[in-house]
Amino acid sequence: MTIDEIRPATQADVPAVKTVTDAAFRHYIERIGVVPQPMEADHAANVTAGKVFVTGDPVIGLVVVEESRDRGAHLLLDTIAVHPDAHGTGVGRRLLHFVDARARALGLREVRLCTNALMWENQRIYPRYGYEAVERRADGPYDRVHYRKRLD
Repeated sequence: MTIDEIRPATQADVPAVKTVTDAAFRHYIERIGVVPQPMEADHAANVTAGKVFVTGDPVIGLVVVEESRDRGAHLLLDTIAVHPDAHGTGVGRRLLHFVDARARALGLREVRLCTNALMWENQRIYPRYGYEAVERRADGPYDRVHYRKRLD
């Protein structure tokens, strides 16, 4: 599997997007005490808007990205999800590299994301890929750590 095998999701992918997202985030419900926001997303609307990119046949991983220009030009990595059956196979790494390439193709010099403070696995992963924590704040029921990666 290569970055070239990451493609825009279609409406036919919506059930798989939900399945992968739910499988990737379900175990966090007990830990954080609420349903993680990606599980409640309108996957069909995100696909229609061109925000979702998937990999695998069947789908085993995905990213939801959005170009933002309101608080500085950057690509927002809203969600990255890898099915637990594919953990440790490099799918997440390839998706993160895809996000960088997507930002560059759009002429953006920064990628931003946030993760729940209780999702400590993510806080170990993102710095390994060049992300730096820039802020921690409560957003409703979510305690989030915000990250950015500057692209050269």
